[in-house]
Amino acid sequence: MTYIGIDLGTSSIKAVLVDDRQRVLATTARELAVARPAPLWSEQAPADWITATLEVLRSLRATAPQDFRRCAGIGLSGQMHGAVLLDERDQPLRPCILWNDGRAAAECAEFEAAEPQSRAITGNIAMPGFTAPKLLWVRKHEPDIFGRTRKVLLPKAYLRLVLTGEAIEEMSDASGTLWLDTGRRDWSDTMLATTGLDRSHMPALVEGSQAAGRMRPELARELGFDTPPLFAGGAGDNAAGAVGLGAVAPGSSFLSLGTSGVLWRTTAGFEPRAGSAVHAFCHALPERWHQMSVHLSAAASLNWWAAISGRSEAALLSELGARAEQPSPVLFTPYLSGERTPHNDPQLRGGFTGLGHETDRPAMTQAVLEGVAFAFRDGKNALETEGEPIREAMAIGGGARSDTWLSILADVLDLPLSRYRQAEAGAAFGAARLARLACTGEEPDAVCTPPSGEVDIFTPHPTRVAAYAQRYALWRRVAEISPPLR
Repeated sequence: MTYIGIDLGTSSIKAVLVDDRQRVLATTARELAVARPAPLWSEQAPADWITATLEVLRSLRATAPQDFRRCAGIGLSGQMHGAVLLDERDQPLRPCILWNDGRAAAECAEFEAAEPQSRAITGNIAMPGFTAPKLLWVRKHEPDIFGRTRKVLLPKAYLRLVLTGEAIEEMSDASGTLWLDTGRRDWSDTMLATTGLDRSHMPALVEGSQAAGRMRPELARELGFDTPPLFAGGAGDNAAGAVGLGAVAPGSSFLSLGTSGVLWRTTAGFEPRAGSAVHAFCHALPERWHQMSVHLSAAASLNWWAAISGRSEAALLSELGARAEQPSPVLFTPYLSGERTPHNDPQLRGGFTGLGHETDRPAMTQAVLEGVAFAFRDGKNALETEGEPIREAMAIGGGARSDTWLSILADVLDLPLSRYRQAEAGAAFGAARLARLACTGEEPDAVCTPPSGEVDIFTPHPTRVAAYAQRYALWRRVAEISPPLR
């Protein structure tokens, strides 16, 4: 049997085809566009996800037709927190409001004032990126749309609805709505009522490794499957990355250097740390949870700088060499979309400090990489407050392809980082593993093993660790006075 993993990301949809020996047989991707119609806004058209998903499935079929035809299961991974509002015919009423949209800051305060126990129930501080405050914003600013809303789905749940006809969500993604009782792994009637909703507006809940619908027969025939594939519950993008990396045992950690940045730690139980803006969510596997520090502009910062400087990201990185021997004389705060951990402020804005006539492009590029690394250090500090130290971590995400960036991160965090070639498929590979679990009923620990094969190790260098510790102290003072957009 073979399995497909589909990752509905922010900038692209990726898909992998995997066999029962966990070998990747084919990979493909299609880009997605983000609309920013107003300051702090970030939206996508759900129809674009469907078009791109069908394209990646057809691309997999073209690459490996026989293996594609006998696919038994499909797992979905997705960008979290997005609000897809559907009418009584399951048609989107407006563009999806994405995870990095910051318009609902005022609604966060209203949400927590309306239910003082929200942090205890959900395990998280209310942030504009989460789903519930977005619905309060819609209720206030688009009352007609709110009144016509019959179902609210996260991005990958909408994708599942179109492909299977079933409205189903799983625990890891549901944790990021602020409607889930995260410790009990069930919708909270109290939190739903805070936004004027009830369970009828929500999809059914399953674990990520459980069955969650089957592809519509007519669509399966059109795409060329022997039988309609079974869908797994799947996972939010970071939980899917954890499954793909085998980060399923308590204490296992990884660093994701994608559009956003995440430092992840698996936990044995529900361990909220809302005061430091650390996320405490369900894992995609039963009876497991996790904590995350989240940084809104990680690889997105380099992408922004590439556009500003008129160079490709690869060209910018090639000017730096394999590693930074000493910190850049320039400082950069990466708050292009505000920040979550530890600030929880969508109004924060980034910038360069320390520019002079002698400043050149490589110094600014290095400052961008270091600024993201310093933000990760903020997150590591938040995770380790009242918790165990993080001893090592695996690295994934598009930015992790850069040796220079991982070397800087290892030195700034004083943390050994490992990059496995097998892990390059990321969240889509984890989604394929969940598809297998849903089809076979195997024990998760037997399937969700750490990567093997070629590995690159990035070890902190004592001299650079000391230099970056001093630089981080200066960066912290600059970060505290980063100009807000107010």
